[in-house]
Amino acid sequence: MPRKALPNATFVEAVLMRDFYESFKEPLKLELVAGGGGLDKTIGERSINRPALALTGFFRYFANKRIQLFGAGEMAYLRDLSSEEESAVIRQVLKRKIPCMILSRNLAPSRAMRALADEYNTPLIRCPLKSKTLITEATLLLEEKFAPRSHLHGTLLDIRGTGTLLCGESGVGKSECALALIERGHSLVADDLTYVKRLSDRELMGTSAELSRGYMECRGLGIINIAEMFGVRSVRLSKRIDVVINFIAWEPGMHEERTGLEEKRMDILGLKIALMEIPVRPGRDMARLVEAAAMVYALKAMGHDSATEFNQRLISHMAENQGT
Repeated sequence: MPRKALPNATFVEAVLMRDFYESFKEPLKLELVAGGGGLDKTIGERSINRPALALTGFFRYFANKRIQLFGAGEMAYLRDLSSEEESAVIRQVLKRKIPCMILSRNLAPSRAMRALADEYNTPLIRCPLKSKTLITEATLLLEEKFAPRSHLHGTLLDIRGTGTLLCGESGVGKSECALALIERGHSLVADDLTYVKRLSDRELMGTSAELSRGYMECRGLGIINIAEMFGVRSVRLSKRIDVVINFIAWEPGMHEERTGLEEKRMDILGLKIALMEIPVRPGRDMARLVEAAAMVYALKAMGHDSATEFNQRLISHMAENQGT
């Protein structure tokens, strides 16, 4: 199994304003009030900027690639200006080619703001959410839009809360093992092809294609509807990927990990994910081994490392025997 960055990874450099508006119009209750001709502009950064200092004329380090949020403070400042001063201030902001302006709390834009938004083809949007809530919600949604993404040949399961990705050569038995695990009460996320997004610097989220969600292909049986056979609780829409388990065909004389002290990692979209390799041999209960591997990972995440604890006990025992 490769342990380096995926060659099919996609990194998003910018998001179209049209995509942002149409995708989040309902969840954020957005209303386009002016500047509709600028929906083809791009958002270059996932954070939200409040242009408080820029309104006073200080544009050094101005984040012009971000969405500009005008809250109660910014709008109160603009209302205290004369019509000419307000137009001059807004014009200076719009000259920086910002993606859009969003007014929180459903604040009403002035005539000058509407006219300049149309003149500079910059979307002017209203939102009923408070500024703090809007920043939080919009940032999370933009994180998803900007998330690096790829796909992996593997089956993703939720095993008692641990996102477990089964990988290996085609025909090695991933789907059969997954089917046995689902029968034991665990949940299927994606079969055979898992779509992966890096939502933050420490989290990978896996999901399936909408067309194949809840379905599994098992050699000799064909396509299986998992939700119909085992109930809706046996299918999940998405799950964080915690550990990768790679099935490898057993060969005489091959090296097999016996102690668990050697920790392996797999690089997926720049994140190092725990990797365990399990040799596949006739007669081995792979479902039970995968279940145990997921629980071993969960215990390590809680600070309980059985292999390290046993190794320390062994070293202490040997030291005591040498002293006697």
